[in-house]
Amino acid sequence: MNNKLKVAIVGSTGYGGVELIRFFQNHPQVEITSVISSSSSGESIADGFPHLTDVILRPLDGVDPAEIASRADLVFTATPSGVSAKLVPSLLEAGLKVIDLSGDFRLKDGTVYEEWYKHPAPSASLLEQAVYGMAEVYGDEVKGKNFISNPGCYPTATLLGLIPAVEAGWNDSTSIIIDAKSGVSGAGRGTSLTNHYAEMNENFKAYKLNKHQHIPEIEQVLGNITGTPVTVTFTTQLVPMTRGIMSTMYANLIGEHSDREIVDLYRKYYENRPFVRVREPGIWPSTKEVYGSNYCDIGFAADPRTGRLTIISVIDNLVKGASGQAIQNMNLMMGWEENLGLNMTPVYP
Repeated sequence: MNNKLKVAIVGSTGYGGVELIRFFQNHPQVEITSVISSSSSGESIADGFPHLTDVILRPLDGVDPAEIASRADLVFTATPSGVSAKLVPSLLEAGLKVIDLSGDFRLKDGTVYEEWYKHPAPSASLLEQAVYGMAEVYGDEVKGKNFISNPGCYPTATLLGLIPAVEAGWNDSTSIIIDAKSGVSGAGRGTSLTNHYAEMNENFKAYKLNKHQHIPEIEQVLGNITGTPVTVTFTTQLVPMTRGIMSTMYANLIGEHSDREIVDLYRKYYENRPFVRVREPGIWPSTKEVYGSNYCDIGFAADPRTGRLTIISVIDNLVKGASGQAIQNMNLMMGWEENLGLNMTPVYP
C-alpha cells in the first residue's frame, strides 16, 4: 500500500513550482499526484520545461479545488500575489492542507497588505489562521498546522541574518540598513525588461527603493521579536546572475562584541537547525556557496571603530527563499525530520 503524502502543485510552470518538482524526486514520503497550471491545462509540463521529460508524465491539470482534493492531501500554491488570496479559501474548505508561496498571507494587517501589494486583502480570519513559516524561528508553531504562509525570499535571507542579534539586544533595531541583491530568476519566467539579457548583462540595477513589498514583512517579524515597532531602510538590486540573494545588513552595536562572540551567539541560536551555517570570524559567504541548496550561510564583521555590525547572509532565492523552505515547512507540519528530502549539497562552481 502506498502511504506517501499526496501533493499537488498549483503554479507548477513557474520557477518555484519547477523547483518543488526537482526536490520531490528525492523525497521518500511524497508523491506528486497533480501538477496544475491555469494557462497550460492538458499540456505536458515538458513542453515548457524539457528538462522534465519523463519526470512528470501526467498532463497539467486545471485549477479545480474539488478535483485537487480528490487527488491530493496537501497543495502548494506557487502563484503570483493576488491569486492565492482568491484560491486558498476554497482549497482549505475542500479539506486540503495548504502551503502558500505567495505574499498574500504573510502580513497580519490586511490594510498594510493592500497598501504594499495593491491587491484586495484576504479575510482577517484567514490572515490570522496562516502560520508564518520561517522554520528556524517559528518551527514549533508550524508543527501539526494545516495552513502555512511561506516567507519571502528577501525576508528569509535578511531575517535569519538579523534576528539572533536583535533578540539578544546586541543590535540597535532603530539603525538597521539592508542592502539586498538578487539574481533575475526572482522576477519569474515572464518576459520583461527586468530580465531581458541585454538589459541585465554587465549591469546592476536598483529597484523599488523604499517601496518593496517585502519591507513590511521584515518589519512585522522584527517588531514581533522586539515587542516594539521597527522601521528599516531596505534597498533591493538586481545583479546579472540567475540565482541567489546576498543580503548585507548594517546596524549599530549595543555594547562591545567581537566577531567571535557574535559567531558563538548565532551558532547557539541556530543549534540543531540543519540549514543555517554560520561562518568562522573573517570568513564571509558568497551566493555560489549555497547555489541549488536549502542552506542559508551567514558571516559577520564587527567594527569597533564605527560601533557597527555588518552581517552578510546568502541563500538561493528559489530554494531556501521559496520551494526548499516550503518543503522544510511541510516536513515540520507532518512531524517528519526537518531536512527530509532536502539534503542536497550546493552546486559548485
